[in-house]
Amino acid sequence: MKLPRRTFLHLVAGAAALPVLPLFAWSQAYPSRPVRIVVGFPAGGGADITARLIGQWLSERLGQQFVIENRSGASGNIGTEAVVNAFPDGYMLLLATIPNAANASLYEKLNFNFIDDIVPVAGIIRVPQVILVHPSVPARTVPELIAYAKANPGKVNMASAGKGASSHLAGELFKFKVNMMHVPYRGGPALTDLLGGQVQVYFGTAPESVGYVRSGKLRALAVTTASRAEVLPDLPTIGEFVPGYESSQWYGLGAPKNTPAEIVEKLNKAINAALIDTRMKVRIADIGGEALAGLPADFGKFIAEETEKWGKVVRAGNIKAD
Repeated sequence: MKLPRRTFLHLVAGAAALPVLPLFAWSQAYPSRPVRIVVGFPAGGGADITARLIGQWLSERLGQQFVIENRSGASGNIGTEAVVNAFPDGYMLLLATIPNAANASLYEKLNFNFIDDIVPVAGIIRVPQVILVHPSVPARTVPELIAYAKANPGKVNMASAGKGASSHLAGELFKFKVNMMHVPYRGGPALTDLLGGQVQVYFGTAPESVGYVRSGKLRALAVTTASRAEVLPDLPTIGEFVPGYESSQWYGLGAPKNTPAEIVEKLNKAINAALIDTRMKVRIADIGGEALAGLPADFGKFIAEETEKWGKVVRAGNIKAD
């Protein structure tokens, strides 16, 4: 049977409107059940700590449990892919961090495009890194370390938590100034071997470094951020000796592509509220963090800039994933 044109157009319009109403209703009621925040790294690290910190806040603020789910492996790619493939209803989110920016260049083939397939929700914090040396290294300043490494080619080993880790990227950026032998580990053993003197240099995050620096077990030469860090106020920046140098570990929240804008906005507002809350500011300061507030577009721009920056470092160093 052939339908009259007007009847046909009414049916098409009605069918097109059907998915919109439930999606809008989901957005308004969000969250109505527990939400998972996927962390692509093991429990206990900086990404995990940050996710639990913001997850607790969101649970209290939005009235539903935000559960942290660690899916480690492939420099965060396993967890990221899980979120990319999740239904875009806001109930599976990603704790995004610096390897997500570097992996686009580090891996020849990924099953996703991070910038296209993950919607930026909000930046959370930026954490300074510290250039650490074992006490047996005679250098006490960045210029002295550069001079020492140049005078002892092949004898200064730079540890990292693995290829593409923030400790590796910060070191590779520094290696544009002076060459050191890169020794990749799988996480924590890098710091352990630095303490034991098996390696000489490590770019650690402030939270994992402060205790060892204050006890004299390791010597800190400088922080990697553009400005001095409150957690270690007496340390200069590397940029004071190597113009243009800047690196930091950062964390933010992302969601699958096509997540409703209303959900993204609700999460963004809740996270920004956390970053100005007095109690949260104290907790963030305790781990050496600096707030990364702003709109989703601001975080998206930041991710794009980080992806371009670390892509240049990866290509210049001819770095390949294991």
